[in-house]
Amino acid sequence: MQVGAEGNRTFLKSGFRCRLVLAGLMLLPLTASADWYRFTDTAMTTPIELEFWADDKELADRVGTEVLAVFHQVDEQMSRYRDDSEVSGLNRSAASGPVAVSAGLFQVLQKAREVSLLSDGAFDITFGSVGYLYDFRAGKKPTNEQIRSGLSRVNFRDVILDETAGTVEYGQPGIRVDLGGIAKGYAVDLGIEHLVSHGIRHARLSAGGDMRLLGDKRGRPWYVGIRDPRSEGRNAVVLPLQDVAVSTSGDYERFFVDEAGARVHHILSPATGKSVQGVQSVTIIGENALTTDGLSTAVFVLGPEKGLEMIERLPGIDVVVIDDQRMMHVSEGLVPPDPE
Repeated sequence: MQVGAEGNRTFLKSGFRCRLVLAGLMLLPLTASADWYRFTDTAMTTPIELEFWADDKELADRVGTEVLAVFHQVDEQMSRYRDDSEVSGLNRSAASGPVAVSAGLFQVLQKAREVSLLSDGAFDITFGSVGYLYDFRAGKKPTNEQIRSGLSRVNFRDVILDETAGTVEYGQPGIRVDLGGIAKGYAVDLGIEHLVSHGIRHARLSAGGDMRLLGDKRGRPWYVGIRDPRSEGRNAVVLPLQDVAVSTSGDYERFFVDEAGARVHHILSPATGKSVQGVQSVTIIGENALTTDGLSTAVFVLGPEKGLEMIERLPGIDVVVIDDQRMMHVSEGLVPPDPE
């Protein structure tokens, strides 16, 4: 389905996989210290926001601090910008032989491979072999010759996973894995698991474009706005949701305008090594953020037509794509029912 991206829209569908919230639920009686508690931080080069309902301030403060710490721990494992991270260690050593990695990193690499296979390589964590040549803060991009050289090392199949041994090996030297398109989703899932383990039932946790909603907002839906890619303070669509993950990839997150007036952004095509054209933003809705994070990048690279075709084959997953013509494409699960 296509609709114009101008203005705020709310999509509703009766029985939308039990994710849209019915009005009129009864609120539970409040205890003396029960309240919404909010925490913020910056980690993994992105703002972290957490809010949840708890009956006790002391518990809330402790749990909130522990959840925020999860993002710093994942950053220490999976950031390509840290020389001491596991990923940096892989990039230095895995071409010389198998390297043992933590269970968490192995899980993320497995999911990355799954999304790569599903999307025929549209999602590829070895894009870092070209991606490191870009400097978005300085507004610098590599030459065509540099891109061609790096593209020879972009191939997700060259990241060889041994599930029995828990090791990773690269099939050729010079590969640089970058988990920027999937690691934040993993951290969000870990944070939600931590909240659940402490009995929290209503929460919203986000890391930049990746979010998990735990339960509803105590009898009301969580209203999630999908930003208009060309207007920071405006939403293109608002969705009432509960108990889902939501991930958005946009060409407005990290970009600069080059000397020819073209937008150079951080979502690179593994096939060309250059910024993907034809799409402004992609939002994926699903069960966990590890999956939605990877899929949002994959659909962005595939484009509206092929991206929607892929998503429609996946149960429990929906998508909103805004293309470069300001048209909105949505999967069948988000289409409003026909009026009777």
